[in-house]
Amino acid sequence: MVELDAGVSLEAFERVVRGGEPVRLAQAARERVARCRAFVDELVEKGAPVYGLNTGFGKLATVRIAPQDLRLLQRNLLLSHAIGVGEPFAPEVVRGMLLLRVQSLAMGYSGVRPVVLDYLTEFLNQGVTPVVPSQGSVGASGDLAPLAHMCLPLIGEGEVEYRGQVRPPGEVLRELGLEPLELEAKEGLALINGTQAMASLLALLLLDSATLLKSADLAAAMSVEALKASHRPFDEAVSRLRPHPGMAATSANVRKLLEDSEIMRSHIDCDKVQDAYSLRAVPQVHGASRDALVHVREVVLREMMSVTDNPLVLPDEARTLSAGNFHGQPLALAADYAGIALAELANISERRIEQMLNPSLSGLPAFLAEGSGLNSGLMISQYTAAALVSENKVLAHPASVDSIPTSANQEDHVSMGTHAARKARAIYENVLWVLAIELASASQALDFHAPLRPGKGVEAIYRRIREEIPHLDRDRYLKPELSRLRELIRSGTLVRVAEEVVGEMV
Repeated sequence: MVELDAGVSLEAFERVVRGGEPVRLAQAARERVARCRAFVDELVEKGAPVYGLNTGFGKLATVRIAPQDLRLLQRNLLLSHAIGVGEPFAPEVVRGMLLLRVQSLAMGYSGVRPVVLDYLTEFLNQGVTPVVPSQGSVGASGDLAPLAHMCLPLIGEGEVEYRGQVRPPGEVLRELGLEPLELEAKEGLALINGTQAMASLLALLLLDSATLLKSADLAAAMSVEALKASHRPFDEAVSRLRPHPGMAATSANVRKLLEDSEIMRSHIDCDKVQDAYSLRAVPQVHGASRDALVHVREVVLREMMSVTDNPLVLPDEARTLSAGNFHGQPLALAADYAGIALAELANISERRIEQMLNPSLSGLPAFLAEGSGLNSGLMISQYTAAALVSENKVLAHPASVDSIPTSANQEDHVSMGTHAARKARAIYENVLWVLAIELASASQALDFHAPLRPGKGVEAIYRRIREEIPHLDRDRYLKPELSRLRELIRSGTLVRVAEEVVGEMV
């Protein structure tokens, strides 16, 4: 059971969002929320103008709303803002949105009733997942459209996925013994002002990227052995003299994987002085991506313990503050940085693929084919890797430098944070394919070095890959094999196989 109070860790986030661990509101949080709501009720009773309580929204903030229409105002807000389009977010993204929205409201500065949080936690615990279109947020007043779709089921509108079926929420609420909520003043606005769509996307990306970073190191180590490259660039002294943490981590990983290499000993006296940068500078390139993602993690963790709606309600100070905590710029910049960092893993991986497939660079058969000419071997796999890398270059163009005014120029600078997070996820998916191609290429290249054995970590990975993909002795249909290899990377299977032999990687 994850108790929601003053913050949530990435580990707890994953247990709830992917593992289905139940959640509950901490008693201290419930008391904070109730105290804040009592202050909001006082404000409503006094009738003084407060944005979102008794006024319109955005450019309509100067329009006063009659007391008898305050509930209708909140309902209308959800209905009018739920106009996203495109393919729905994956269920895990929406579950992350639900969890993070509850956590933000539980801080006790948003003015909702505890029952609103109870409904949202019930959705999480019962597996009720709102259907949320992925397009339509500019990341200004937060993720207005996605959050509106997420919260529509609270009032019996929209769609939910429940037990494998997309259904009207009214039916599902009745099955759970619940009635649609009638929102009170401020509650609709508190539900949709926030950054939880982009934050959920980024949190999931960080969880997956931890495995991806290690997998990139695995692929590089295999390529080093496949190309009989030097082990010296991974010497501890190199990173000691340029003390970037990510660089040291990558060097340590690769050293472990290359340990006890017969291939290395076979060319210890060769006259080759230096390798190409895609081999020699692996610690510097992979390490920079690691350090970038450490920064992104820090930003996301801060956001996961933040209050991101407007106006902020401070009951202990008896005041409200209309400000800009809903603006997604911190996450937008972080998401762009994450996308760039991940794209670089594919960039350098594709160059290592070329090193292995090009006979003038590798000293191996052309395109690692037996009977090249009649057989093309892995020639076209490099085309695919090149295409994906080029696509990533387009996707890595920062979204956060863009802005387009909304709400009659009231919201005249927007973050595009959800665009940035969605692009970063697309880059991640492409990197998986490129690493799969590199691992397939390195495995094929290692076959030509037999009976020499690679480092013990590389050998363990190689043997696991060969359980799925046999040696390419003649041309065959490779796409299903690459798909299986990609899944071995995504699932962390290859990392686990390596760690069983070399110990935990960083």
